[in-house]
Amino acid sequence: MSVDLAADNAGTVPVREGYRFDEAALARWMAEHVEGFAGPLMVEQFKGGQSNPTYRLSTPARSYVLRRKPPGDLLPGAHAVDREARVQTALGAAGFPVARIHGLCTDDSVIGTWFYVMDMVEGRIFWDATFPQVSHDDRPAYFDAMNATMAALHAIDPEAAGLGDYGKPGNYFARQIGRWTRQYQADELAGRNADMDALVEALPALIPPGDETSVIHGDCRCDNMIFHPTEPRVLAVLDWELSTLGHPLADFAYHTLMYRMPPEIVPGLAGADLAALGIPSEQDYVAAYCARTGRDGIADYEFYVAFNLFRLAAIFHGIKGRVLRGNAANAQAASRAESFPVLARMARESLDRTDRPG
Repeated sequence: MSVDLAADNAGTVPVREGYRFDEAALARWMAEHVEGFAGPLMVEQFKGGQSNPTYRLSTPARSYVLRRKPPGDLLPGAHAVDREARVQTALGAAGFPVARIHGLCTDDSVIGTWFYVMDMVEGRIFWDATFPQVSHDDRPAYFDAMNATMAALHAIDPEAAGLGDYGKPGNYFARQIGRWTRQYQADELAGRNADMDALVEALPALIPPGDETSVIHGDCRCDNMIFHPTEPRVLAVLDWELSTLGHPLADFAYHTLMYRMPPEIVPGLAGADLAALGIPSEQDYVAAYCARTGRDGIADYEFYVAFNLFRLAAIFHGIKGRVLRGNAANAQAASRAESFPVLARMARESLDRTDRPG
C-alpha cells in the first residue's frame, strides 16, 4: 500500500473514465444558478474523494469545486450531497469555517447525478499528521487550531443554526452502531470479518450513560481541513458527508484517532516521536479540548475510540464493496479496501481495553 497520501490524493487529474459528464450542460446550469459565473469552463477531477467524486471547475476569473453523487447503483441513504450543502450553508452563516455554497442541483438530467458547487478555498492541506512542512516551534499552534475548530463546532447550537432537524437527537451510539452494523452486514459482496462480528455483538452493551447532542462532522482529520497559506488558522473544513446531529465526544474521539492510526491508512501519528516533533501528547490534546468545552475530563474515552475504529472499519468495508462493484471514486480505493481488516483488528483491540459490564 502507498504511504504517500499527498501524492495519492492531492491535486487534480483529467476526469477519469466513468466519471465524465456533459460539461456544457454544467456550464449552462452554473450560468443560471451561480452568481458571477462566466465561462469558459475547464473541469478536472481531484485525486481525493473516496465516496463522492469531487472536481475542480476553473474559469478565467475564479475556481469552484463540484461534489456529486457517484454514478451507478448506490446504497440507500449514502452519498447525500444535499445534506453536505445544507450543513455547510448553515455553519457558514453561524461563522464556522466552511466553503461558501453556490448552489445545489437535484436534477439528474444535468450531469447524471445530484451535485453542488462551492468555493475553491485556496490554502494548505496536510496529508501527513506530523505536519512536516511546519517548523518545530510552529507545530503546537497548528494542533491548537485544529483543537479549537473541533470545540467551536461542538459549541454551535443546532436549533439556532437551523439544523435542529438535521439528525435525530439523543441515543446516538445505539443508532450509529445499528446503522453501521446494517451497512456492514448488507454488503454481502464485501464479505464478513470475525473482528467486525465480535464488535457488532459487544459494542451495544458498552454504551456509556448520559447523552449530549451537537452538530458533528464525522470525519474531521487534518486532511479534511484547509489551513491558511502561512498561518496556523483553519480556513475551511471539508467533506461533510458523514455529518449529523450526534454526540460531540464521538466526533472528538474520531478526530483524536490520529494519535493511534498508522500513517499508511489515513494521516496518523502512530510510531511518531511527538516530543521531538513538538506535537502535544494525546493526553494534553484531550485536556485542551476539555478546557475549551468546560469538561473535567472524558470518562469512557476508550469506548469512544473503539466505537470510532469500528465505524471507520465499516466505512472501509463499504469502500471495499464499491471497489468490487467497480464504482469507487478514488484511484487508491483498492488500497483502502485492503486496510479494512487492519482497522477491524484495531477496533477489537481497543474494545478489549474498555471496561466491560460485570
